[in-house]
Amino acid sequence: MNRLQGKVGIVTGASRGIGRAIVVAMAAEGATVIATSRAAADDSFGAGVTYAALDVAGEADWRRVVAEVVDRHGHVDFLVNNAGVIAYEAVHDLTTEEWNRVVAVNQTGTWLGMREVIPQMIAQGGGSIVNVSSIWGSAAVAGAHAYHATKGAVRNMSKSAAVSYARERVRVNSVHPGFVRTPLTEAQAPEVNEYVISRTPMGRAGRPEEIAAGVVFLVSDEASFVTGSELVIDGGYLAQ
Repeated sequence: MNRLQGKVGIVTGASRGIGRAIVVAMAAEGATVIATSRAAADDSFGAGVTYAALDVAGEADWRRVVAEVVDRHGHVDFLVNNAGVIAYEAVHDLTTEEWNRVVAVNQTGTWLGMREVIPQMIAQGGGSIVNVSSIWGSAAVAGAHAYHATKGAVRNMSKSAAVSYARERVRVNSVHPGFVRTPLTEAQAPEVNEYVISRTPMGRAGRPEEIAAGVVFLVSDEASFVTGSELVIDGGYLAQ
């Protein structure tokens, strides 16, 4: 408890699944969390959490949210870029509109978030950014090429940012979940889920809380010498 006491930060895609679990875990550790999403306002998180509407692909939204956090709290200690969408159409079937949607949320949204908070973190003497990538940023399945492209981009953008801002004490790391039971994965075809679970050495799906625990560590002072890392939480999938 209290591993994040006094820290203030932003979590995107916080309305459900992994994002919601991250918010809950951070608040339980004493953080003040601004939970953001495009969904309707949610006041069910409890103490330590406030909601802010945010379209991660919108520059004006990012400027507004970060400015509000700084005005109210005086600092932004962490950012968790968690918001994401997926498309499964094959290369020859995917529309330009759908490609642009996946890139806008997963890749551009992550970049915009970093771009907006890094100057503030430098000015205040440091901070921590965690970008949620995926095992599909390193490995592939048929059809999900747009998702692979964006999650691979998140992986490498995180490393570049980590190297670029290490001397300013801004740490940047990525988290790579395997298959996790969330509303997003539950909406997928059952055969897709069963395939990935069958190839996971631990033989089961992950829980959102297991991903959240890794994010809490990376944001905490316990990870003060950790930057540019890829924290894989996948039941052994990528070890094969």
